[in-house]
Amino acid sequence: MSEITVTTAHADETVALGRFLGTRVQPGWVIGLSGDLGAGKTTFTRGLAEGAGADPAGVTSPTFTFLHVYAGRLPVYHLDLYRLDSEAQVRDLGVDEYIGGDGVAVVEWFENVPRFLPPSRIEARLTVTTEDERTILFRGTAPEWDALIGELGRWR
Repeated sequence: MSEITVTTAHADETVALGRFLGTRVQPGWVIGLSGDLGAGKTTFTRGLAEGAGADPAGVTSPTFTFLHVYAGRLPVYHLDLYRLDSEAQVRDLGVDEYIGGDGVAVVEWFENVPRFLPPSRIEARLTVTTEDERTILFRGTAPEWDALIGELGRWR
């Protein structure tokens, strides 16, 4: 398992980091995002969706709808598990249909139902360090993520 910590100085850099990862995403990838409210999870996803060819203006938090789909070179499935706390709730909503398929799944609050995600994934923990600055700890949960995690350390 590899990991790296990246710091962004403001929201535009958080978007740019997401965009960098979005240019690399492949079908079936799963990216779990965690962090407090306002930490920048949706801001990061805006950049990721743009990097995957979607319109970033349409990216909003799916907290109350559980899912937003952004069309690009591959679909970006933006899921939010904030109000869920069991695998049964996830299954009942059909959210599992968007994991590991033809697009990339970006799952906010994945830690609420961690067994819902596949064991091989990228995890990103966003932490507010100042009003504008964010620290993002990226972790690849399997060896196949090592090269990508290394690239994230050189994203600028």
